[in-house]
Amino acid sequence: MSSDPLHDPEFLTSLRRDMLRFAEMQLRDRAQAEDAVQEALTGALLGKEKFSSRASVRTWVLAILKNKIVDVLRRKMREPVVVNAENDEDLAGYFDDRQHWAEDTRPSEWQTPQQAMESRQFWEVFEACLYRMPEASARIFTMREVLGFDTDEICQTLAITTNNCFVQLHRARLALRACLGANWFGEAA
Repeated sequence: MSSDPLHDPEFLTSLRRDMLRFAEMQLRDRAQAEDAVQEALTGALLGKEKFSSRASVRTWVLAILKNKIVDVLRRKMREPVVVNAENDEDLAGYFDDRQHWAEDTRPSEWQTPQQAMESRQFWEVFEACLYRMPEASARIFTMREVLGFDTDEICQTLAITTNNCFVQLHRARLALRACLGANWFGEAA
């Protein structure tokens, strides 16, 4: 790796892939996620002299992305909600007509819990479960557990109460547990 990771193509490719995954999971809109990632990377490249090395370059760029996502979420909160039917079409291959796991896409068993966590297939199921949740619950869960927002930041960004935030997190965790239990771990509903 070169002394400047922001000019290392391998580092940037890996970083951009991870950034896009986080942004898309949070924003649920590929174009908005792409824009947020592009703005964050551009901001990092233009402001690299401000990087103080207190954190890794990756952490610093992800913090910039977090701020871009917050900006997009604030704008989204001011706009009327439009249902995006594309998400259901993207997931159609995973579920049958009765909304059960499609037989040929059911995840296979793993050998150890550590291997399962590292499995790409597990994360695809995890993301499918997130997309199945109500948008508000999934957004709050992702902000808290993936992006590392604290409760006050979530409440301020989304203009919700602390109690509402905790209720939504609880519901999201229950829904995620049920979905992963049924669609990954093979537990009965």
